Amino acid sequence: MADEEYSYDLRITKDRIAVLIGSKGETKNELEKETSCKINVDSKEGDVTISGKDAISLFALREVIKAISRGFNPEIAKQLLKQDYILEVISLNDYSKEQSHQLRLKGRVIGADGKSRNALESLTDCSISVYGKTIAMIGSVENIGSCKRAVENLLNGSPHANVYKMLERQRKQSKQTDLDGPGF
Repeated sequence: MADEEYSYDLRITKDRIAVLIGSKGETKNELEKETSCKINVDSKEGDVTISGKDAISLFALREVIKAISRGFNPEIAKQLLKQDYILEVISLNDYSKEQSHQLRLKGRVIGADGKSRNALESLTDCSISVYGKTIAMIGSVENIGSCKRAVENLLNGSPHANVYKMLERQRKQSKQTDLDGPGF
């Protein structure tokens, strides 16, 4: 039973296949080496099969590939190989089916010249990718909830200033908790 091999089948968009593979296969080879898993990519269809003996490494690799397919740079996506980092994905279809409205929603998250996304990333210590019909976030377990809540608030129409204030308040509270130490 110890030698049992696990596998996952994934599908990624054709324009992200080259990013997953990397220059001369560099990214794919690094991921295989770091996770001790095998990655097979069908470049024509966008089908990816990953396999390995360690279920935890395989799950982490699956999350990294999902992140790359959601628009993340492989270096940022590799954070998901760390134990306490997770990927959250919000579908814009949950907020509107209309393409013009989805474009406006993406604009609210990105902001003029990327200012809103940069502010969210620095206030939450998370990475955000707005790609296709999704908004994806990578961050530590303790920060990802704040980031997701902030993005959802923006998508629901909250003013940017209110969202930033909420994040700053949460940041102050968590720093204060860190200073005070555990309450015994």
